[in-house]
Amino acid sequence: MIVSSVPPPLTAWRGLLPPLALLLVWDVVVTLAYVRGWLGFGEITIQYTLYGTAVALFLGFMVNAAYARWWEARTLWGTITNHSRNLARESVTLLDTAAAEARPMLVTEVVRAQAAYVHVLRTSLRGQEPPEELTRYTTDEVAARVLEATNKPNAVLNEIGTLLTEARRRGMVDTITRVQLETTLTTLADAQGGLERIKNTPLPVQYRFLPSFFARTFCVILPFAMAQDLRWLTPVGSGLVGMMFLLAVQVGRDLADPFRDEIHDVPMTAITRTIEIDLLETIGERSPDRVGPRHEVLW
Repeated sequence: MIVSSVPPPLTAWRGLLPPLALLLVWDVVVTLAYVRGWLGFGEITIQYTLYGTAVALFLGFMVNAAYARWWEARTLWGTITNHSRNLARESVTLLDTAAAEARPMLVTEVVRAQAAYVHVLRTSLRGQEPPEELTRYTTDEVAARVLEATNKPNAVLNEIGTLLTEARRRGMVDTITRVQLETTLTTLADAQGGLERIKNTPLPVQYRFLPSFFARTFCVILPFAMAQDLRWLTPVGSGLVGMMFLLAVQVGRDLADPFRDEIHDVPMTAITRTIEIDLLETIGERSPDRVGPRHEVLW
């Protein structure tokens, strides 16, 4: 996620440079053909303002739908952040450690497993290999079971549930408290399901193809309409208008998948590190440093 007030042009707009270069070449060709009289379209009137308004409506639908996906993803990560803290606090304050004679570190295991969970969820959404935090915060046996699972984040949640069942068996928690802890786990599972839904369900093809197609078509016909008024300045005027339309298409594409591990994504690395720090501090362990922006981008 770019955190600067102005997007770095070479970083944020590098995907836009090839189509803009092609658009500029096309504008120059059309302008030259008009001025030299090679094409007889001087009497043709193109209502490009009407066409542009219709295209803008299509682009507005796409960008709004893409931003809604991005914002929902960020909201769900906020839910995971809050309930991860809730789980850690409930484990520390509600579980009776005095009753855990044979397993005094059970509370710590629950909190550390939750720290592993958020990192496993992050790498799962990005399509990456499981993180090193899995082996750092869980036992070798737990890590092996998680690695064998198809849905690795869900497997970590199951392991946390098993730990809470063990706490119940040892008399560390009563029935009401166990229900409260299970409710927290359920909320985490619901948020995870929402994130997976966004990841596995792309924008409908109509939202992805039609706005892009019409925007590019508009950019192709635009210099024919503007050449009659701007003549040699047509590449400037047509290029600026075309850039705005192509930029809107690019914005929609960048926001449609918030888990691609690119500069426009939800900053899951920073979010999970923040959760990790909060959880470790809850159980009195040393925490790593926070993740800050690199070159005005927060990952």
